Amino acid sequence: MMNKIPLEIVALSSSVTQLQSYAVVLGEVGGLRRIPIVIGSYEAQSIAVALEQIKPARPLTHDLMSSVMSSFNIELVEVVIYKLSEGIFYAQLVCNREGAVMEIDSRTSDAVALAIRCGSPIYTYENILNEAAGFTEEQPTDSAALDNPAKTPEPSPKPKKATGAKSSLSHYTIAELQDMMQKALDNEDYDLAIQFRDELKARGAAE
Repeated sequence: MMNKIPLEIVALSSSVTQLQSYAVVLGEVGGLRRIPIVIGSYEAQSIAVALEQIKPARPLTHDLMSSVMSSFNIELVEVVIYKLSEGIFYAQLVCNREGAVMEIDSRTSDAVALAIRCGSPIYTYENILNEAAGFTEEQPTDSAALDNPAKTPEPSPKPKKATGAKSSLSHYTIAELQDMMQKALDNEDYDLAIQFRDELKARGAAE
């Protein structure tokens, strides 16, 4: 049986090769090899919200899935990226329910988003890392579009950004930033909320 290699998220950024797409980069723990995976804007937002520990005004789909699993005593033991075929990564959710182990096929982007929320480890195999060695962050694979190559996805709206946010946020008080972050959450503008959150963190004021 092949040994599983633990992975961690090392980057979440825009993809320069596919418009309206983002890339989550997984790296082997304690190593240099990387697995860059193209994901849609929704999945990128979901992963970013979980990484930043932002609480949405309403549960996102992956929050709902995590809550349902918890309600039915289903533990996400681990995520395993077990296959790379024609540029697409395949993942499984390894779950445990009252001693019964279940392996559920999943898109890699969904699996990563769930793993973050459940605090579950992510693994892959040596051959997958070696096959992925030819990819770079500028040439990522596996996206929502690639899950169904016959269907052309509708363009997703670009994340909203505050004009000159990095230079202007310093003029706001902590109370104002907290209020603006809450309003952004209420409007489900999580990209903007994360910018306010980062500024609060920089000032040591984030919860």
